[in-house]
Amino acid sequence: QVQLVESGGGLVQAGGSLRLSCSASGSTANINSVGWHRQAPGKQRELVAAIGRDGIIVYGDSVKGRFTISGDSAKTVYLQMTSLKPEDTAVYYCRAVTYGGTSDYWGRGTQVTVSS
Repeated sequence: QVQLVESGGGLVQAGGSLRLSCSASGSTANINSVGWHRQAPGKQRELVAAIGRDGIIVYGDSVKGRFTISGDSAKTVYLQMTSLKPEDTAVYYCRAVTYGGTSDYWGRGTQVTVSS
């Protein structure tokens, strides 16, 4: 089992920045990748960014150039968000996927609200 705890959400004005943290505990040696996903009211959950143990990083198209994912997927993964827009408002979730994709784990989420 893997437990994930997100932190760092909050209210920020458009153009501002926030840094989210995702701390992993439990059977972290089995984690292959950690990603940030978000879900806005009435919308589907979408991938924001993900980082693998091999160092490969992917970003969603809407955040490229503004968000940066970093960290150690077995410990803490960060999401640095800059130039925030009102459309970035959502609950941000951390997700860990084990090797072979056999299991995935989700955190409870942290709210990010960007005011215009």
